[in-house]
Amino acid sequence: QVQLVESGGGLVQGGDSLRLSCAASGRTFSDYAMGWFRQAPGKEREFVSGISRLGAVTKYADSVKGRFTISRDNAKNAVYLTMSSLKSDDTAVYYCAAARISRAVVTTVVSAYDSWGQGTQVTVSA
Repeated sequence: QVQLVESGGGLVQGGDSLRLSCAASGRTFSDYAMGWFRQAPGKEREFVSGISRLGAVTKYADSVKGRFTISRDNAKNAVYLTMSSLKSDDTAVYYCAAARISRAVVTTVVSAYDSWGQGTQVTVSA
């Protein structure tokens, strides 16, 4: 497994931007597809965005398309989620996750990810 630590969460106003970071250690980072998930109180954890192991493929939930951008820097063992035009519905704990997938694919399935960070809180005030 790979160890993951998220950072960058906080309290922002609607319409603001925020950039989340996830630092990875322990394994060869480029062996893993990476994903961002979020979980709001009383709701299930949901897929937000994912990126394939070398960054060729990205995927987004419909609710964040056009507002969020995922990227990765394999030299720095890091993945990022740049969020803009934030809404109150984006309020949640955001988790970084890793899935060992050898092909250039992204999976939205929670159970496919075997390493998770501790989460970072994002709160968007109206």
